[in-house]
Amino acid sequence: MDKERFEMLVEEVFEELPDEFKSRIENVHVVVEDLPDEYDLKGVHVRNPYSLLGLYTGIPLNKRGPDYGVRPVIPDRIKLFRQNIERDCRDEKEIQERIKEVLIHEVAHYFGMTDREIRKAGY
Repeated sequence: MDKERFEMLVEEVFEELPDEFKSRIENVHVVVEDLPDEYDLKGVHVRNPYSLLGLYTGIPLNKRGPDYGVRPVIPDRIKLFRQNIERDCRDEKEIQERIKEVLIHEVAHYFGMTDREIRKAGY
């Protein structure tokens, strides 16, 4: 799948998120990268860089103090790694489902959930 089609799927999946979550997401940039780079892998506990499907970087919503946003802040970022997601999928439908799983996982990090809490919630 080419990158443009993948990005379209990401946009479609994002629009399908429940409004109660979408309405609370601010100052977040969702990007598609082919693969994680060295910077992405720092501080991430993965044995195989090809297993990293997405990454949230920024200040989680529950960690922002009262002065957050008083001065301009760099947007938080959710990265989806296209080649890693595509690697385990057989067709576009599976890719779309995997994008949904990864996007929900990374949005949960934006809201301040840990990996353990995300798994406990069923994601």
